[in-house]
Amino acid sequence: MADVTVKRVEEFEAIFGGGFRRVRAGLGVSSFGLAVMDLPPHFTDYPDHDQAHDHQEEVYTLLSGRARLRVGGEGGEEYELEPGVWVRVGPDDRRKIITGDEPARVLAVGGSPGRAYEPPEFTVEGGSHLPIDKYDLAHADHKHHAPPS
Repeated sequence: MADVTVKRVEEFEAIFGGGFRRVRAGLGVSSFGLAVMDLPPHFTDYPDHDQAHDHQEEVYTLLSGRARLRVGGEGGEEYELEPGVWVRVGPDDRRKIITGDEPARVLAVGGSPGRAYEPPEFTVEGGSHLPIDKYDLAHADHKHHAPPS
């Protein structure tokens, strides 16, 4: 029998108020990170973070909607994201996704070049949430700024 897993996005376990789908775990992927994030309009609570702690480079593309990806922290360079645009961010660069007037469904893929992938616990089905779990991505108070990272 073929080693194949097929699911619809709604079938993946969701955390952070439904805004983060544990796609990697739900498909049984073990060699790289994979997630879908549903961000509402005017969302500014996505954490400004880097991946230096686990040396992951990340690739982002939108499956639907529009957003901006800010790289380099406050005052950093911004890139417009829309379906068909792909962006890679190195492990040491700070990044933050911000939506405007429309929501965005973001596909994020990550891996650690030259190293075996070690999935963060919050990406494991049934696993714990990061401290960001108080930031409900689906019902966020859009007047707040980014949570501490």
